[in-house]
Parts: sequence; structure tokens; C-alpha cells
Amino acid sequence: MADTLTTETQRTGAAALLTIDQLCKSFSVPGKSIALSVLENITISMGEGEFVALLGRSGSGKSTLLRTVAGLIPPTTGKIELWSEAVTGPSQHVAMVFQSFALLPWLTVQENVELGLRARDVPLAQRRDRALATIDMVGLDGFETAYPKELSGGMQQRVGFARAFAVHPDLLLMDEPFSALDVLTAENLRGEIARLWSDGTFPAKSVLMVTHNIEEAVLLADRIFILGTNPGHIRGEVVTNLPRPRDRTRPDFKAVVGQIYAAMLNPEMEIGTLTPPEIARYVPLPHARAGGISGLLEVLVEEGGEGDAAGLAHSLRLEVDDLLPILDAAAQLGFAELHDGRVLVTDAGREFARADTLTSKEIFRAHVLEHAPLVQTVVEVLRSRPRGVMRRDFMLDILDEHYPEEEAERQFATAVDWGRYAELFEYEADDGLLRLT
Repeated sequence: MADTLTTETQRTGAAALLTIDQLCKSFSVPGKSIALSVLENITISMGEGEFVALLGRSGSGKSTLLRTVAGLIPPTTGKIELWSEAVTGPSQHVAMVFQSFALLPWLTVQENVELGLRARDVPLAQRRDRALATIDMVGLDGFETAYPKELSGGMQQRVGFARAFAVHPDLLLMDEPFSALDVLTAENLRGEIARLWSDGTFPAKSVLMVTHNIEEAVLLADRIFILGTNPGHIRGEVVTNLPRPRDRTRPDFKAVVGQIYAAMLNPEMEIGTLTPPEIARYVPLPHARAGGISGLLEVLVEEGGEGDAAGLAHSLRLEVDDLLPILDAAAQLGFAELHDGRVLVTDAGREFARADTLTSKEIFRAHVLEHAPLVQTVVEVLRSRPRGVMRRDFMLDILDEHYPEEEAERQFATAVDWGRYAELFEYEADDGLLRLT
């Protein structure tokens, strides 16, 4: 199979429907004189007839980018154009399907579907015909007079799709449209969207979708942009080049999925043009609990000490956003090595996974003190205090200088979990006090 990772955007030959040029977006941080950079130098071009996915870890700015394209928030610098016209607000060329169903509970299914048409002053008869046609298209014929509370989650999301389809947008934006659904419902709806696109009956010229599900991206998209974090930037692009309808069991499908897993597991791997993010003073801790790290290593050791990341995600029924932090943590602590989408347990990792409880804590403690600078800092500060006690707010004040407030809280929580497991210190949540063990 030809290499699917490319260094430049593949053009369709058609005029660009969407052009994003050197887009940057930052937000001011309350109480601070600094701005939080969320997106940096994003450049993407889409032609008519393309299905493009934005794939990245949580915090890579995917949803912010989608809302900027929709005209809901303005860029800080750079420009966005639809059919060569600058986007300065919501456009009639664009419709959006949200992660939440975003239905008005006091309106019926048909009335919810007609909302966008009413906003565009479509005549009543035409509005009704188009709404009924799209309701039928998404499989809700017979539920026109039902209210959202009478529908399941999957049916409510179908209403969201029908509302977007009814306006026949040039560009349909989808923000993780299947993530709020149960596994079977999501799979069914995802398959129907793939069928409509393959059959040429999809009621939008092009689609830009945000997802964190690698298989979903490969199943639906022609091109996939992989985003890095801190701030969000484009690491590179994947062109799928797979025949439709796509089959997850085919070797070429699995090869593309594996290639993307390899890229996601290796943040420093070059995919096209990579702009490395600025390194913070503290190397960020992957948000994984000690028990999760131990459990994953035990599974890998039982399977011979190595495994395929995509296969692990499938067998453990984990989304990529849940699996990757655990793999990153195991690698950061020296318990595993990540190579081209495969995970190899190190000798230290095998020893840790096979040890009894007390010995495993000793091994974990040694590796945390060697490889986790933030936990080291907590221990050093506690040792410097006469009574070995420190308030939680002291550490958060330090972390706030390097991370947004929410991320500072998450870094602190992960450090506490690792420190407790390693029996380096105790934490009293009620009093917000850290104490040396």
C-alpha cells in the first residue's frame, strides 16, 4: 500500500470551498496578563466533495477550530474564507451538528428540523416538504409530531442531522456527533452517514468533522489532519485512499489505522510540517492513574510483553483519548517503550507488573522520583518544611504559572495519585493538606 502520510494537502482540482490561512486563536486568562494560545498557524484548504476529519487528543483545539470556521468565534489572527469570501460570522453556506443534541424541547421533531429553514425565510410549503424529506432520510418517518423527550438519544441526534441536512449546506460541520451515543447506536448512525456519502445522496457538498476516534476518521474521511497540543497545531495530514464502502477487516484499512496510532503515540514523529509546542517548565504528567498503568502492564505481560496499540484499544474497549495517556504514562515512567504503534514492556515494567503489592510500590516510587519532575517537586518542598506539610493552594499557585486553571488542577490530581500510590506523601482532601508519609 502506498504511504498515506503526506507532507502537503491533496487538491481535488475544484475551487476551494473552505480556506483557512495561518489561523491563530488565543483567549485571555482571567486575573493574569497573559493569553492562552489555543490554536497556532492552522492552514487547511478543502474543495467541494471532500470529507475531512480533524483528529487529535483532548486539548488540541479541534472544537475551537470548528467553531471558528462556523463563524461563532473570531480568529485572533489569520483568515477563514468560504468560496473566497471572508467568514465574519455565521454563514448560510454552513450547518453544524453538535456533540449534544441541541434540540428545543418545546418543539416537535418536524418543527426542530424546520428551524434553520425558518431562519432563512423559506416559504412554508417548501419548508415542510424539505423537512419531511430529510426526516425520512434519517429514518424518523412517523415521528414528525413527537417531542425530543419521547425520543432516544440516537433518535434525537438523527433530528440534529435532519435539521442540518434540511438547509442543504455547502459545508457541514460535525463536532464529535456520535460521542454522546451508546456504542451500538453510534455504530449504526455512523454507518448510515457513510452509506449516504458513498451513494452520493449526502445533502451537503463537503464535510469537516472533529473526532478523537481513529477508526471513525478512517471509516468516513478522505483526508485526516492530525493536530498536536499546547497550542493546537497541525502535525500533518493523512490521505486515506481507501475504496468505499470501507471495511474495517481489510488489511489496508487496518494499516491506515495502525499508521495513525503510531503518529498519535509519538508526538515528536514528523508528519508533514511539525511545529513543536513550547516546553513547559514541568514536563506534563499524562492523566493516568497508577492503577490503570499497573493494569495495562499486567495485560501486556500476560500477552507476551508487547502489543499493538490499535488492538489494545479494541480489546480493552477504550477510546484513544482514554488509552493514550496510560501508554504515555507507562513510557514516561520507563515501564514501556512505544515504537510505530506498538507497545513493548521494558524489564522494569515486567518486574513492576509481576511484583507483589509492597514491591510494586517500591518500584513505582523509584521510577516516579526519577521520571516525574512534578512529583519530585512536591516531595522536595515537603521535605523542606519543618513539619513536612504543605497546602494544596501552594502547588496550584506554582502550576498556574505554567498551565490554564483546569489543566493545573488535573496535573495536581495526577501528581497526588502517583505520590499516594508510591507512598511518598499523603493528601487530606478536606483540609487541602499534603504531608510526607
